[in-house]
Amino acid sequence: MKISRSAWKFGMAVGLMAVALTGYGKDELTVVRVGQVSPLTGNIAHLGKDNENGARLALEEANASGLTLGGKRVKLELLSEDDQADPRTGTIVAQKLVDAKVVGVVGHLNSGTSIPAARIYSEAGIPQISPSATAVKYTHQGLKTSFRVMANDAQQGKVLGEYAAKKLGAKRVAVIDDQTAYGQGLADEFTTAAKAAGATIVTREHTTNNSQDFNAILTSIKGKKAELVFYGGMDAQSGPMMKQVKSLDLQAKFLTGDGGQTPEFVTLAGDAAEGAFASSAGVPLLKMPGGKAFSDRYKARFKQEIQLYAPYAFDAMNALVAAMKQADSSDPAKYMPVLAKLNYSGVTGKIAFDELGDIKGGAISLYQARGGKWEYLETVGK
Repeated sequence: MKISRSAWKFGMAVGLMAVALTGYGKDELTVVRVGQVSPLTGNIAHLGKDNENGARLALEEANASGLTLGGKRVKLELLSEDDQADPRTGTIVAQKLVDAKVVGVVGHLNSGTSIPAARIYSEAGIPQISPSATAVKYTHQGLKTSFRVMANDAQQGKVLGEYAAKKLGAKRVAVIDDQTAYGQGLADEFTTAAKAAGATIVTREHTTNNSQDFNAILTSIKGKKAELVFYGGMDAQSGPMMKQVKSLDLQAKFLTGDGGQTPEFVTLAGDAAEGAFASSAGVPLLKMPGGKAFSDRYKARFKQEIQLYAPYAFDAMNALVAAMKQADSSDPAKYMPVLAKLNYSGVTGKIAFDELGDIKGGAISLYQARGGKWEYLETVGK
């Protein structure tokens, strides 16, 4: 078939325009990488996945809203790493994320991994917001890149120590920790506060974050006639520990921190969970300003219940995005000063940081296990 010269020119023009438009679209879509780190394997992988899900949901919602920075369309890409709750692995994956040119990090879950990783992010000038690391040291290393969106262990330990002595009336208290930065740090803060409130620490015992047999420690505590056992550590140990407290007929109240205030604790402890007390560094999910709506979206997306820290991971990711929007840039050097002064309304409440990077006005809530679930008792602060 013969094509006229004018038709040929028109066809070429249309083709060139299509190529130009396609090229323009590709040039304008900028991929921005954001890191997430938590233990995705091991005995607290259920909590690590919960963190990852919270961060992922925030990122997906930001992308769906049509994010634009510096006049360019932006797609956020999540790079999720497994630090196995191990400090050495934590530094390895932190460097991996730096090398991958992430512009910010949500994580790590554990204080023991967050603390050493923080220096790596600081040297690279990358903001790090932990949704769950509560050890005081994390934000007290003199680093301008470290932030957290929940209360720290100085606040939590003080509330727990006073609660044990004054509300639960415990005069003789046994303290156990798992020798991690989180567990030992929380136990230290608890001990100081409990003593100040009038309790006597009859013994201070140590285990590990991989142990499952606590009978020797608990038998010794039983001999010291402790009225309350406090455990600083995660649910993977506190659940089995609670079961052994009951099997030894140790007539003492059991109290632990946010690491044990999970559905998994109740599952691991079984019927023995009944009566245990725990705290959470924040307010209950359904008392959070956006808690109910977030819970519904989370369950619809991941087909499972929230374990513990997902709302905080969601807010941590959204805080990074909000700072980028306000700075109109994903360059950490440009948006980090905005992040430090951020005033953002999140799912968990107001997100604003003090000069150390700690959340302003953090709250501590207390719970008791009843009928196979945690029942809310009260909130101190906020």
